[in-house]
Amino acid sequence: MEEFYRGFAQRARDLAEAADPFTKRRLLDLAQRYDLKSRPGAASGRPLPTQRATPPTVLFSGSGEA
Repeated sequence: MEEFYRGFAQRARDLAEAADPFTKRRLLDLAQRYDLKSRPGAASGRPLPTQRATPPTVLFSGSGEA
């Protein structure tokens, strides 16, 4: 999947070379977002959540009847 996004980022940069200033800026921003997605462990450019040391507590502990 990383290679897929890297290819899209390069394609956006290639298109930006021949674009007007407004479109060029947008394409370069798009390329940057694709670069973030292409990095392993960086889903959508956001850091991965930390793992808990203890399992989460059970919120409901009944038969489910009201």
